Amino acid sequence: MAWREQQAELVPPRFRGWVAHHGFWGRPVPAFGDRDPWLVIVGLAPAAQGANRTGRMFTGDRSGDFLYAALHRAGLASAPRSEHRGDGLSLSGVLISAPVRCAPPRNRPSPAEASRCRVYLRADLARCRSLLVVLALGCLAHDSVLRLLREQGAVLPDGIRFGHGAFWRLPGGVFLVDSYHVSQQNTFTGRLTAAMFDEALRRCRALAAGLEEGR
Repeated sequence: MAWREQQAELVPPRFRGWVAHHGFWGRPVPAFGDRDPWLVIVGLAPAAQGANRTGRMFTGDRSGDFLYAALHRAGLASAPRSEHRGDGLSLSGVLISAPVRCAPPRNRPSPAEASRCRVYLRADLARCRSLLVVLALGCLAHDSVLRLLREQGAVLPDGIRFGHGAFWRLPGGVFLVDSYHVSQQNTFTGRLTAAMFDEALRRCRALAAGLEEGR
């Protein structure tokens, strides 16, 4: 917590004008999006000068630029960019959550921190009565979703391991879909391209449509 708050004193020059106008959030970052989504996107943790600064998931850094542009292309976001909490952006059918709510040092949350924060992800998922698909961005998100299910008594088959493009139907009927995280480390190197992520979103929509047809 202390490290998270210290980042408000270490704002890079390029963000100082923004902070002077909007302030520095520096608190746990809540989920953002539709209150009754069919799709929940699970990330990792707020970036020190991203969501920790702006107070909105995936807002204020290149990861968010990539994510919201893709959601807008898919018709799931009202605009292609997320600027700040008061910019009027809305998501349709999508909630963005994370297993860790405070910015961790070096963007690497400890197991203890992830364990303490898991209650918030659990609450986010429990409120989603229309949930059909969970899109996990990265291995930590994938593992966090499975850990929640096991804690709730679900018996999961062996072999549910993270892999970009992989998907499984989980107990309760909800699908889990995996994607590489939208971090600069992945998008700048080409490990995750816009086309690859667009395909992951199309897969989520197709799986959701199949579930709705079967009801």
